[in-house]
Amino acid sequence: MSKIIGKSLPNIPWQDKPEGYTMPVWRYSENPIIGRNGNKVSNSVFNSAVVPFENGFAGVFRCDSRSISMDIFAGRSRDGIHWEIEDEPIHFEGADEEILHREYRYDPRVCFLEDRYYITWCNGYHGPTIGVAYTYDFKKFVQLENAFLPYNRNGVLFPEKINGMYALLSRPSDTGHTPFGDIFVSFSKDMEFWGHHRHIMGPIPGDESAWQCTKVGPGPIPIKTDEGWLLIYHGVITTCNGCGTSGSGEAMEGTGEIQRIYSGASRIL
Repeated sequence: MSKIIGKSLPNIPWQDKPEGYTMPVWRYSENPIIGRNGNKVSNSVFNSAVVPFENGFAGVFRCDSRSISMDIFAGRSRDGIHWEIEDEPIHFEGADEEILHREYRYDPRVCFLEDRYYITWCNGYHGPTIGVAYTYDFKKFVQLENAFLPYNRNGVLFPEKINGMYALLSRPSDTGHTPFGDIFVSFSKDMEFWGHHRHIMGPIPGDESAWQCTKVGPGPIPIKTDEGWLLIYHGVITTCNGCGTSGSGEAMEGTGEIQRIYSGASRIL
């Protein structure tokens, strides 16, 4: 069995597997822990990105308003179960007003890297791209340059440098629901200019592993283990009515050669 490399989290919420349950992942019996009215303005809350912070937890949440305007909000919790989400979306500071201009924001991730917390999200800039910002305290947020040109989604940072470079997973897309999608990794020396783009993995056509036959995309921050990086990712199948249905799986990448997948999921978790 693989061992996670990193600090232990003694205060992480946990509920033991139900007796007789055989699947590898199980749901918390008191779900949902955050309802659709997560703050005063939300109609729905999802794509939550949570990290340990101080004596509890902090996170960034996508909250769609009752007019279905998509934006991201900061939140805090003492126990990871009971949350207080800000009523106002995150206000970003930065050097370039053009980048700070908001079209829409969704799908956030949060990654502690070196001495700060980086936030990545799907940022509207003449189409979807990857926004990047950082914070030390979840109060002041500094926005950097977008990582890529449109169109791109699912920006996920690795929590440490790889061979001296920052590493960012993403899934190039289009302006719509994107009936395709492979996972790529890109590298940067300064968190501003990204290159050395390398293919990680793609969908599996046919019904061999149909839950991921249309597209795949990275999920939360990769987890370092003694066997490599554990990547939890999502896959989409296109059903007979043309709609996509999502599932989740896991894959393992080498620690120093992260573009090499040596184990992937054939079944959903």
